[in-house]
Formats: sequence, structure tokens, C-alpha cells
Amino acid sequence: MEIRNIQNGPSIRSVQRAPAVNRLLAALPKSEHNRLLPELKTVNLVLGEVLYQPGQLIKYVYFPNDSIISLISELSETSLLEVGMVGNEGMAGLAVFMGVRSSSTLALVQGSGTAMRMSSAALRAEANRLGSLHELLHRYSHSLLAQVAQSSACNRFHMVEARLARWLLMTNDRLAAKEFPLTQEFLSNMLGVRREGVSKAAGMLQAGKLIRYSRGMITILNRQGLKARSCACYAIIKAETDAYLN
Repeated sequence: MEIRNIQNGPSIRSVQRAPAVNRLLAALPKSEHNRLLPELKTVNLVLGEVLYQPGQLIKYVYFPNDSIISLISELSETSLLEVGMVGNEGMAGLAVFMGVRSSSTLALVQGSGTAMRMSSAALRAEANRLGSLHELLHRYSHSLLAQVAQSSACNRFHMVEARLARWLLMTNDRLAAKEFPLTQEFLSNMLGVRREGVSKAAGMLQAGKLIRYSRGMITILNRQGLKARSCACYAIIKAETDAYLN
């Protein structure tokens, strides 16, 4: 399957958004943050870009600012399932921190924007200092594992409409944008359901005037209404994310 073309739509860069920074890096003491600056490079992440494949050596880790990276399990050559989402709350390439050099998942740019990139060697060296970054990454590891576990249970037991509402809210949190490109094919892979199911769920949310879906673009019209349609999984995941940063 040609992963790079999994989502064909207009770039999120066409949507005006307020400047964003990675919350994990922002939580570091100023002295540690300043020490990391020479190792951090701002990079543009392009919608549909593959950062690393399963089994591939992880050369760099990424701290998204206003982009989103999906962690995807390849069930077969034609079937994909999103198992985790990384935005401005975290880091893609967490395996490096855990002492693993290769990825077990596909890392795909779900929302274009910028990220801070650091070499895996530099991350390991800084984490070995056992300072604030080491502590934050430990807490983030728990948060991401909680997200993966809750999302897995959600995808197994909850209705597609509720799962779609949760996914849209999580994406909105990380992009700080109410409008973003999204095709039914992409959502079908992310939620692990047939395109017909995605179409029906999106139609129900649109009929309720919670979203507008047109020409591969989704606009969130009523965030509170989406929360009401979402299952409890959204609140559980968000609480875990917010807790680790406080």
C-alpha cells in the first residue's frame, strides 16, 4: 500500500492558526531548554509524510508544535489502524527513550505543520542526565500508553459515531484548528471501519450540525455538541494528557 497517498486533500497550512509550541519542551526548566536548543531543529512536516516504518531505525525524534503524527499498526498490506496520536503534548519516537532503536509502528504525518526535530543520539544523551526531560518523558510514556489502551478499547466496543467524535476532538485539541483536511479513506484506516460506516457516522454528525464535511475538508461547528456525542474515552484520554504536564 502506498502510505504517502493515504490522505489526499488540501494542506492544513492553508488554514490560519495561532503560533503553537510543543508543550513537553515548554514544561522544561529554562536552563534545560536552553541546553537543548542547539540540538533542536524546526522542520516542516507534510501531510501524508512517513517519518519511519515498522522495523526501521529511528534516527530522529519529533516534538510537534502544530502538527500531528499518527502511530499506526499495519494489520495487512491494505489494512491500517491508528493506535496512537502525538501532537503538541508529546514526542514521536518514544521507543528511543526506552532504549529501543527501531520502531514497532508506522509514524505518519496526519496533520501538517512544524515540529522540533532532535537526533536520537542527542535525546539519549540528554535523558541520561536524569533531569527534567527524563522525568517528563517517563510521565509522557504513561500518558501515551493510557491513550493507546483507551483507544483500543474504544475501537473495539463503541459505536462508530462516538469514536469519530472522539477522534475529531483529539485532532482539534492538537491542531488548534476547527478546519482540517480529512478523507473517508483516511478515517476508515484510522478507525478500523469500512468507508460506508465512516460515511454514515459523519453524516449523522453533520445532520446534527456538529460538523460540516465538504470536498475532503471537515469543519467543527459545535465542539460541545461533539463532546456530548463522544464516548467517555475522550475525557479519559484528555485528563491523562493534561495530568502529566501539571
